[in-house]
Amino acid sequence: MKPDHGLFVPEVPGIMKSLEQFYMVTRTDSEGSITYTNKNFLNTSKWTPKRVIGTPLWQMFPDSEEGQSQAYLIWNSVTSGKTWFGTVEKVTRTGEPYFVNMIAIPILPTGEEQLSVTFLELDITSDVQLRDQLQQIAFIDYETGLMSRYKLEATVNDFIKEAKSFSLVYITINHYYTLKDLQSSESKTELIKSFSNRLKRFFRDDPIARVGVNEFIVLTSFGDWYVQGFLLFLEQHPIYIDNFALPLSVSGGIVRYPEDQKTYNHLMKAALTATKDVVDNGGGKIASLSAASHKVLNRRAIIDQKMLTALNLNNLQVVYQPQFDVTSGEVTVYEALVRWKDDELGYIMPDELIPIAEENGVIHEIGAFVLGEAAKLAATWHKNGHPIGISVNTSVREFSNPQMKKKIMDILQTTNCPANCIQLEITEKFAFQAEEENSIALQMKALQDEGIEFALDDFGTGYASFRYMQHLPITKVKIDKLFIHSLLTQPKTQKLVDGMIQFSKSMGLYVIAEGVETKEQFELLKTMGVNAIQGYYIGVPVTSDDIIY
Repeated sequence: MKPDHGLFVPEVPGIMKSLEQFYMVTRTDSEGSITYTNKNFLNTSKWTPKRVIGTPLWQMFPDSEEGQSQAYLIWNSVTSGKTWFGTVEKVTRTGEPYFVNMIAIPILPTGEEQLSVTFLELDITSDVQLRDQLQQIAFIDYETGLMSRYKLEATVNDFIKEAKSFSLVYITINHYYTLKDLQSSESKTELIKSFSNRLKRFFRDDPIARVGVNEFIVLTSFGDWYVQGFLLFLEQHPIYIDNFALPLSVSGGIVRYPEDQKTYNHLMKAALTATKDVVDNGGGKIASLSAASHKVLNRRAIIDQKMLTALNLNNLQVVYQPQFDVTSGEVTVYEALVRWKDDELGYIMPDELIPIAEENGVIHEIGAFVLGEAAKLAATWHKNGHPIGISVNTSVREFSNPQMKKKIMDILQTTNCPANCIQLEITEKFAFQAEEENSIALQMKALQDEGIEFALDDFGTGYASFRYMQHLPITKVKIDKLFIHSLLTQPKTQKLVDGMIQFSKSMGLYVIAEGVETKEQFELLKTMGVNAIQGYYIGVPVTSDDIIY
């Protein structure tokens, strides 16, 4: 705690009398020997007046390097004429710890008087103990006694600070919920406890955490061969519930620090990916990250780390892909797409960039940047007599901010862009959450009232989309390119796409087909009655300077 320079409080009898009712009060002479204490101090510290007078101040602090360093820090501050305040651990006469909020005030010498120091203290021991108990609860999984996810993160970060090499091993119990359904409530608890005990017995002194219902993390310095030995250990030590041996198997992933990843979040993501690779290939193994997954995760980690720098250096670029209106035979909308050119990574496209930005929270800055660029361009076109709109993708994370509507309108006002020149595209994941959270739907409706349209992107790939059309202010749908790619080769896909077009149009929605790359796709979609086409057949994404009228 920093000293308060120049705060010198004279001992006013009336003030001190009032303070002594609430504070523990101690005075020392210029040598640090105690010359006075009040009753509050004596009651807490268990000293008697006869024994405490003349005792060095340092004896009130723990007899440890940290405790004595704290005492000397305080004393050096007050003897240089500076008031000190902060939280301090002290000890009673019998050596029991207690905690105080302390103010140490130097009383300047006058005339022949020497420096003296007054200490005012409030006992906060119960608060500190409660904090420690809550922290202990937060750090321990009550059912198994293993570390919690919070303690795991702190432990991993400590290991990283100490430059320790270790493996983070993610282990999940296969088919856990099926096994659980076969057990009584008592047996369910016994299953997890028995499994946790086997982890403790095999990994012994290694830190182990429970991070999910049936998911565990082990931090170990041993190699893959040792970790994989846990599978054999489980076979040799089966778990019995009600005298029946459970058919238990596990899957897991191993990630090494610092070879594979270098932060807690990246280690966890890599371990989850490694485990998913194992499960997707049949499970029942604990394996390191595959070379292909390792390459993908390393790239994601680099993108994650560089993203803020890229925003600061303005390396993000907005390009625009045209949407062709079938009826008018003209391009009426351009979709704004963000990309990032990095000297090391090359071009990072929206499909790769946006999910990472959503995870690390940078999506808000990126979204504002793209909307600002799109609004400036749309405003220029509007001013020059070109009534062409721009469509901008938006994230549910952005709309979780209750001020999102205001932010959008502020950008439009700043750029002098009419609201009806902007269209916002949402995904089915967005629509699902918007239906759950009324505040998001209200913001969407308020923006629609201002003139902004909403389009449902990636239509048909996720949830029951038809439901959203009834509750959310959606006026357009975009059929996902996944369906368009197989349109000419799969008769069922043709029927599905035709059905989506007819259903959407029956509800008065404008239908756009994405990912159109050939004339044959274009002609077939026209016969089906699609309203607009977007894809390389119409035009590739280009910068605003390359758009010609």
